[in-house]
Amino acid sequence: MPRTGLVELNAVVAVASHRSFRAAATELGMSPSALSHAIAALEQRMGVRLFNRTTRSVSLTEAGEQFLAKVRPALREIAEAIDATNVFRDSPAGTLRLNMSEGAARQILTPIVLEFMRRYPQMQVDLVTQGRLVDIVAEGFDAGIRLTEAVPQDMIAIPCGPEQRYAVVGSPAYFNSRARPKTPGDLVAHECIRGRLPSGAMLKWEFEKRGEQMVVDIKGPLTLDHYELWIEAALEGAGLAYVNEWSVSHEISSGRLIRVLEDWTQPFPGLSLYYSGHRHVPAGLRAFIGIIREAASRR
Repeated sequence: MPRTGLVELNAVVAVASHRSFRAAATELGMSPSALSHAIAALEQRMGVRLFNRTTRSVSLTEAGEQFLAKVRPALREIAEAIDATNVFRDSPAGTLRLNMSEGAARQILTPIVLEFMRRYPQMQVDLVTQGRLVDIVAEGFDAGIRLTEAVPQDMIAIPCGPEQRYAVVGSPAYFNSRARPKTPGDLVAHECIRGRLPSGAMLKWEFEKRGEQMVVDIKGPLTLDHYELWIEAALEGAGLAYVNEWSVSHEISSGRLIRVLEDWTQPFPGLSLYYSGHRHVPAGLRAFIGIIREAASRR
């Protein structure tokens, strides 16, 4: 049987991770048809089918699962061996794959990611934003960035941002005919914009003041599933929104939104970069962590 190359093996891992030829092709920088032909050629040479394909889904066969279980660790060792040569370079090279929420990306893009790319021009960054929390190891990411409270406990976490707070905000027009709430309990008399999280759960409006904690079951006719929509609706006077402070700081300072219940919203740990402690840490990731720690020392 002709030798199988790394391109084909990486193709199997990418398709298995994404369960999609199109998404895997995007990751690998090739066309879906070329990827499909590469997989088909490998299956023909091996004499087994690695994937079950339908018009709507892609899944591993039993043979594919066994093959992937052997191939994935081997490819990881090869990648680690290649990366180990970075210690002999003046600057790390390669691709750093990061997974994070859209909000996290907006916060770290300029101060950390772009600074990293300026400092290490031979590095490439593949930044993927997803609302849901993913298994960064299984899906081939070097690291993830999420709110500290969401980081899986079996990961090594490094803080990469200041403390954060939530803010309850409404437009001046909204408050023209309504009294501003003094306590979280007053929210029952207000129109509130309900937020649905990527998990499908509703965002809880949590408050704390001098040790007293409250979770309010807010009411309102409008439910939205993205924080930018929450802000837009609040700006248009549709009701009160409960959003991360950083996302509305400009609107508050400009007077387009009015903040209420500020003394009831306490700070909590911000973003953390996290990665598996059971894997080799690539040189690019080590350099990225260095920039995060530099930024933290300046705060």
